[in-house]
Amino acid sequence: MFTTYRFKVLIRPTVFKRNLSNPSSFSIPVVNFARFRTASSLQEKKETAVEIVSAFKECGFVYLSNHGISPSEVLNTFHRSADFFKLPYDTKRKFAWEDPRSNRGYVEVGRERVTQSADPEEIKALREKAPDCKETMEIGRDWDTTWKNQWPSETQVPGFKQNMLDFYETCHALHVHVMQSIAIGLDLGEHFFDQKINEKYHNLRLLSYPPIKTNLLENEGQARAGAHSDYGTLTLLFQDAVGGLEVQNPHSGEFVPAIPIPDTIVVNVGDLLARWSNDVLRSTLHRVVAPTAQTISDTARLTPVRQSIAFFCNPNFSAEVSCLPNCGDIPKYPPVNAGDYIVGRLAVTYT
Repeated sequence: MFTTYRFKVLIRPTVFKRNLSNPSSFSIPVVNFARFRTASSLQEKKETAVEIVSAFKECGFVYLSNHGISPSEVLNTFHRSADFFKLPYDTKRKFAWEDPRSNRGYVEVGRERVTQSADPEEIKALREKAPDCKETMEIGRDWDTTWKNQWPSETQVPGFKQNMLDFYETCHALHVHVMQSIAIGLDLGEHFFDQKINEKYHNLRLLSYPPIKTNLLENEGQARAGAHSDYGTLTLLFQDAVGGLEVQNPHSGEFVPAIPIPDTIVVNVGDLLARWSNDVLRSTLHRVVAPTAQTISDTARLTPVRQSIAFFCNPNFSAEVSCLPNCGDIPKYPPVNAGDYIVGRLAVTYT
């Protein structure tokens, strides 16, 4: 049973200050986002905006504290997510993910293989050798006239649909504020992105990492989720206290634990925002590995169940993504349609 204690961390991790004189040092900064949300002047907003943009330039990740999403709303969403994944497999598979243009529905363990490769045959081989050990439920814009979300009934998971619809809107609102902070930090003007992200082409992903014997995670290339970067603009990640997320130090290649910090959200830059910024903002590799396992016999150990919720933020699918002002004189990438880019990345990720 999914219980409240998973959201408690008894020892708050130390947050190390960045050592800019030592490029090999690496830590994810914690930014108090209340200072941006409640600022009374643009100058006050800019102080926080510079912190966020600096973090995204250096490591691509930040912990946001005082972000405005209540702990109770996050906790309720985790509970409804857990209720869904407790459904029988034969029930969940009726909501199966079908099409990258939709990107909605249930993805069973082993169907997805996240990787940096864009080669379908290479991804197929990786999936057969070392599939991701997780299951997910994908939720998109509920008002879309072409692609429909796949909802369990109120009898199957009471309160699930309304909770997820509300949480989708909550996360979009935070996404808008963070993108405004990025716009200020890049000297683009606070509302530069507003009309480029207002159609809410996002993806709310509920994730469940079932318990698994550790020997099954010891094969070459195996992980709960393989090393990858995200596809869109930003990802808002809500972690439980189990842990397992690791972020790659871009200078040394070493993977560093992103230890759960109570009441924070991990926010990272996706590939499309990195491309938009001409790589001024960094899209950093990350993965999910097995946390400390429980011994269940003389020869076997079992990893605990892990829950997380990711809100993948995207531009409007009609938006053209081309080199932003103030991000270099020579574009590294040609312009690309946001929708074509996202759907193309999804198409090679799944079977």
